[in-house]
Amino acid sequence: MIHDTKPIVKLIGQDGNAFGIIGLCLAAARKAGWTKEQTTMIRQEMMSGDYDHLLQTAMIHFDIQ
Repeated sequence: MIHDTKPIVKLIGQDGNAFGIIGLCLAAARKAGWTKEQTTMIRQEMMSGDYDHLLQTAMIHFDIQ
């Protein structure tokens, strides 16, 4: 995990495509004060596999609601 607390990302009612999820997660990370290096790292990890990998990575690093 990058931080002690996970930023909250609300996915219910949002576009479920991969780029939409990445965008919501990165916006939440920036709002939570993550550095550019941290957001770059998480974006690269989210994009390093398939859609299931993206969701699993999001659930590890963010409080998905």
